[in-house]
Amino acid sequence: MKGPLFYSKILLFGEYGIIKDSKGLSIPYNFFKGALKTDENPSDIAKKSNSSLREYVGYLEIIHKNSPELVSFDFDTLKADVDGGMYFDSSIPQGYGVGSSGALVAAIYDKYAQDKITVLENLTREKLLKLKEIFGKMESFFHGKSSGLDPLNSYLSIPILINSKDNIESTSIPTQNPEGKGAVFLLDSGSTGETAPMVQIFMEKMKQEGFRNMLKDQFIKHTDACVEDFVSGNVKSLFGNLKQLSHVVLDNFKPMIPVKFHDLWKKGIETNDYYLKLCGSGGGGYILGFAEDLDKAKKALKGYNLEVVYNF
Repeated sequence: MKGPLFYSKILLFGEYGIIKDSKGLSIPYNFFKGALKTDENPSDIAKKSNSSLREYVGYLEIIHKNSPELVSFDFDTLKADVDGGMYFDSSIPQGYGVGSSGALVAAIYDKYAQDKITVLENLTREKLLKLKEIFGKMESFFHGKSSGLDPLNSYLSIPILINSKDNIESTSIPTQNPEGKGAVFLLDSGSTGETAPMVQIFMEKMKQEGFRNMLKDQFIKHTDACVEDFVSGNVKSLFGNLKQLSHVVLDNFKPMIPVKFHDLWKKGIETNDYYLKLCGSGGGGYILGFAEDLDKAKKALKGYNLEVVYNF
């Protein structure tokens, strides 16, 4: 058995902000992927994945019991497959902010959900929001609270524009320019990050009025501007807003930035060779980078592993 592939995603803009209704932009990232599989001689990793799937099935039964009108699954087949050793075979690194649990959720929904909303139908805003709600519930098993965006992106494999909590749409982004000097890249922090504790820190900070004001007046303002610039292909304006956003994150989201990257982050803002931002909830995993001149950024970040995601 070899299921369809589900890809990782990158939330280019909107981490933390979308919790408070900022804009956001999420794109599929086909470099990493996963699929449901069964092997004759499963490895230790496969066995571990299978045992967590077993737990997950119990969780899905609770969701169905509490919200039968929201989503139902073919539990007989799902349980039989899990008993037969099914696992999620994935190259998506966990704790790296690129949607490892989202891809698993998408794969399970695709194979076992009944009356599922498919990629082929006309995806109205209502259908997208319903999928997002289903996926949010399904993914909460892994993170405590989930927006449902990661699985949505993985399931549909198209860029998704978040205008606000109740307004999301599929979107197109400017075609990549393979000859372009500018790039979006991933920088490996060398350690994993846990989503739940980072979100906890954020929620604690939200109790302070000063932090709430900063979020509204600076963080969300620059995030929204970056989304608009990126979607419309306004590169010049994008980098101006990115610099501001990178600065706001460094000043106000320090716990989410691994300590050894604080100076590197600051150096980018001072030299304009690159700008860094959080990729997902932070705390480790990948850091997102943007550069108008990738060669310059590579020189400035010599010794670090850069994965190019998108070329301007």
